[in-house]
Amino acid sequence: MDGAIAADEARNETDWKVGVDIGGTFIDFCALETRTGRLASLKVLTTPEDPGAELMTGLTILAEREGLDPTHMTRFVHGTTVGINTIIQRKGAPLALFTNAGFEDVIELARLRMPDMYSLFCSRPDPLISRDMVFGIPARMRADGNESQAPDMAAVERAVAAAKANGAQGIIVSFLHAWRNAAQEASVRAAIARLAPDLFVFSSAEVWPVIREYERSSTAILNGYVHPRVSGYLTALEERLKARGVPARPMLTKSNGGLMNAAEGKRACVNMLLSGTASGVIGASWLARQAGEDKVLTLDIGGTSADFALIIGGEPQFGTGELIGEFPLHIPSVSVSSIGVGGGSIASVDAQGVLRVGPESAGSTPGPACYGRGGEQATVTDAMVVCGWLGHSEMAYGQLRIDTQLAHRAVGDLAAKLGRPVEQAAQAILGIAVSEMFVEVEKLASRAGVDLRDFTLMPFGGGGPMLGAFLARELGMTRVLAPRRPGVVSALGGLVADLRGDFIRTIFSPLSGASLPAIRETFEALAREGRDWLAAQGHDAAAELNLSCDMRYVGQSYEIEVVLSPDWLSGGNVAAIEQAFHLTHERLYDFHDPDGEIELVNVRLSVVGAGPALSFPEIDEIEVPVVPARRLPVYTGLGVETVDLHDRQSLVPGSTFHGPAVVVQEDTTFAIPAGAQARVDRHLNLLLTFAE
Repeated sequence: MDGAIAADEARNETDWKVGVDIGGTFIDFCALETRTGRLASLKVLTTPEDPGAELMTGLTILAEREGLDPTHMTRFVHGTTVGINTIIQRKGAPLALFTNAGFEDVIELARLRMPDMYSLFCSRPDPLISRDMVFGIPARMRADGNESQAPDMAAVERAVAAAKANGAQGIIVSFLHAWRNAAQEASVRAAIARLAPDLFVFSSAEVWPVIREYERSSTAILNGYVHPRVSGYLTALEERLKARGVPARPMLTKSNGGLMNAAEGKRACVNMLLSGTASGVIGASWLARQAGEDKVLTLDIGGTSADFALIIGGEPQFGTGELIGEFPLHIPSVSVSSIGVGGGSIASVDAQGVLRVGPESAGSTPGPACYGRGGEQATVTDAMVVCGWLGHSEMAYGQLRIDTQLAHRAVGDLAAKLGRPVEQAAQAILGIAVSEMFVEVEKLASRAGVDLRDFTLMPFGGGGPMLGAFLARELGMTRVLAPRRPGVVSALGGLVADLRGDFIRTIFSPLSGASLPAIRETFEALAREGRDWLAAQGHDAAAELNLSCDMRYVGQSYEIEVVLSPDWLSGGNVAAIEQAFHLTHERLYDFHDPDGEIELVNVRLSVVGAGPALSFPEIDEIEVPVVPARRLPVYTGLGVETVDLHDRQSLVPGSTFHGPAVVVQEDTTFAIPAGAQARVDRHLNLLLTFAE
């Protein structure tokens, strides 16, 4: 009896914190039992036909294998690709746009830029709202916030009727100068809700109240376009978790690398469009700080894409204007560059006989040919199998077994078209994949003005360790750091992420002593809004407030974000603000004008509520001989070589060995080329170094 009571008490003390990330091929789980510090991880194939079902499957497996008790889950953080996939696949809600009469072409005109100005065949993407679904409403708000023409409510009523007749499920309201005064948008929105309560409505100032009507309109359109699918998905998620007895309030990872609750996510959908990619960078940043790495290039390769980001000073970089499919997103987000090359990217030969890789992907269904799930086309994963780097152990925590014959058959069909041996064709696929990633990374480095030779590459995701070392070698990088569980870094990001809310107001005024009271007042209003937001998320601890302003020289078309100290506002220190702008401008453009007149456009506030303080144990390094599990033949491009195969579980801190080698583990396979020295550090990271 006493033993049973002790067991019940131990179970009652159990505290599970779970991070989940859904990608194109797998859903990843990272579960921490805080009482013991035990970390459990898992990958489960996604179910595109029933998004969310794989989540329940994973929780069941974790309960069976790891003893996870859903009723003792105190933190559940979820990242999903439902929103971004809705945009990429163009499966969003039919929308109507209500704007000022005479400005119906706002989303057609955009910024009058072509995606590729040097291509004769370049064309702009079709807008998410067709021209016949844009309705001009006679109304006008002046730039100073005074109304010169009230909205014509009869025109609103006619537009609502036409929008419904044309099949609209929702309406976006975006009027001129709503950033200054949103009263007209609010009145039209209220009228639509009264006339058509079955339609959802979003106004541009509600979503992101900034100057520039195109950016404001496009951000609101993206929010409305994904709203029904995201809201439906999150509602089903809450119901499924409740049915499993999960007490934790579900949280979502955001594009800015922070968190928000699921209830807010149903309306602020645009904030979670890049949640998966941002979560991966947050997880990688946390791991980089733990390992003492100051400058890191992250490489997240999943089934459909490769994502790159820079971590400087242990912190991710942020920006606006990230592309969601073919459309820019004008809210703060973790800066991530992506390319359509992943483990499931399909290789093909075009009409000119040229070998191409991606962007089409086999996804999880049917997946690469070697998965044995019906795929017949050669993919990057199949090429890794044919070369011998992959296929020597179960994959994805036993979810998959590699069929080498199916991989050889798929790549062999491609090799026959190229007139090459199958191994050479497979090596060519890998070479193209690496070269396409090389081009994208070089562009990222050029934009950021950094020398990648000063950085450490951190590959993660299911495919990152497969190709990461080869990419690092091509880039001239001398260090590669693979975490203990690379396949679930994005899920880990949810575990360690903070609550983070971004707030903005456009004030548009010259920077001077006379303008400081308005800036102070705006900052204080945003601070109140930020603290209220944290309280709504259930956070009652201390908050961190980060102030910045978008500023420019008078006459410039675009502004730069400058980090400011609130003390400069309270103390009236205009000189410090001017100096901060000059220094930022100098750093970005290598020039500044000390006599130039400065204009302030936006005041920004980022409010942060710290997440749980987690840490993983460190283990002292010891010198032990490393004995490979076995040796195997691998085609390296120069011929077949016999290389060592190591089991990651058998490697302890202090273990060292040389490439070429293969390291297998439950969530990925690490391919290590010749010339690399490998060592396991105190955090169980696998560190590769190349001679310069």
